[in-house]
Amino acid sequence: MRWALLLRGLVTLVFALLGWELGRQFAGVDTLENLTISSARIIVPAILAGALVGMVIAPWLTVRPAYALRSSLRHIPTVQLMAATAGLAIGLMIAALLAYPLSLLPNPFGTILPFVGVIVMGYLGVTTMVMRHREIFSLFRIQTGGQPDVPKLPVFANGSRAPYSEMMLLDTSVIIDGRIADVAETGFLLAMLGVPRFVLNELQYIADSAEVLRRNRGRRGIDILDRLQHVENVEIVFLDQDPSEAQQVDEKLIYLGMELDAAIVTNDYNLNRVAKLQGVRVLNINELANAVKSVVLPGEEMNIHVIQEGKEINQGVGYLDDGTMVVVEQGQRFMDARIPVRVTKVLQTNAGRLIFAMPEETHDRRQVYDAPR
Repeated sequence: MRWALLLRGLVTLVFALLGWELGRQFAGVDTLENLTISSARIIVPAILAGALVGMVIAPWLTVRPAYALRSSLRHIPTVQLMAATAGLAIGLMIAALLAYPLSLLPNPFGTILPFVGVIVMGYLGVTTMVMRHREIFSLFRIQTGGQPDVPKLPVFANGSRAPYSEMMLLDTSVIIDGRIADVAETGFLLAMLGVPRFVLNELQYIADSAEVLRRNRGRRGIDILDRLQHVENVEIVFLDQDPSEAQQVDEKLIYLGMELDAAIVTNDYNLNRVAKLQGVRVLNINELANAVKSVVLPGEEMNIHVIQEGKEINQGVGYLDDGTMVVVEQGQRFMDARIPVRVTKVLQTNAGRLIFAMPEETHDRRQVYDAPR
């Protein structure tokens, strides 16, 4: 509050001086020695009016802009703030070099253009450094032959770095899906799990939705994150980086993956393709689930519970324990029964593995078992 009162006092003083100048002009007084009672009747009210105006509008000129600036600076990443400062310094240096030749131009150009050059070059320096700071900083490190980049994994509270080889960025879809927690509990995840703040904010937005289904999905995602935090030998961190170049969550994930050299874990097919096109490694939980399913070869025998009709005539459909669909040719007549079948072919599709089978040709009806009730 002290600095706010100080700023308000300074503005009041400045407006009081403006009131003095205006009153002096109207009264026709050049110096204090020429001040008379009649002129004082004009100057003193002008000073008081200027001070009153300054006191009233001071918060809009100083305190509120200062608070807005502080609030904006809190949300600006440190790297971008440093880049903007460096760009402003470079722009002002170039403007200083241009000021002398511009001042030699005939009036009014020689008076106006140096000031315009300061504004233009300062703006160009700030915008150029903020928009291209990654490439400029990278080029600077190469030219100076600096030290190799340090690992980009976060540092723990005790100062040590994570004993992992890389980081995995979790997408909203894979968090809501929940299978990432099951994989983590098996101990196969040899990387640090990173959750950006914008992904966490999207989860919170979904959890606060008015739709029951969306709200339940969002809450499930938050529960999965809480479960991951309690998994032994799994380190999960929340990242504050928020790339300003992107607007959507998927775009921000791709930019962050390129910046941290991290892989993205997702179930989103479109994000999978776009990220791969931009050189970001993507880990798809659906592909992992398909890869660990049991291998079935043509000619093998198995028992299948036919639970529904297929798309084609006389087809029946059943499922293995891992969810793999089995299409039984001529299996419609065995609806709601468990029958022995022989695999004829296996197809691998984008949705997963698809198995085609035929019922065993036998007259022994004892091979057909009733489905459990």
